[in-house]
Amino acid sequence: MQNAIISYVLTLAVFMPASGFLADRFGTKKVFIFSLILFSLGSLFCAFSQNLTHLVISRVVQGVGGSLMTPVGKLALIKTFDKSELLKAMNFAIIPALIGPVLGPLVGGYMVDYLSWHWIFFN
Repeated sequence: MQNAIISYVLTLAVFMPASGFLADRFGTKKVFIFSLILFSLGSLFCAFSQNLTHLVISRVVQGVGGSLMTPVGKLALIKTFDKSELLKAMNFAIIPALIGPVLGPLVGGYMVDYLSWHWIFFN
């Protein structure tokens, strides 16, 4: 499983700097929608992977989507809201990102115990 984790984190680190360039070149909305679709497809591929190689490749696809999603989403908030409303909008957007790491291990652990490890990617 170490390979699956490292492949995701390394992909995030490599592709995150390109997110701003891609958003400027193709548009924030298009890049954000593309990243959502790519991340969702990566999660679906992870769930249906049958061996470690497929899981690692799927995590790379998921990592590319995730590396574009986070910075471009924040960029969309910055472009959309006025300075006076920006802090409230950022806090509202960050709350789900903080709840996920708290509930993820609980729900994922339950799914792994009673279903199979594939189900954590549908979470």
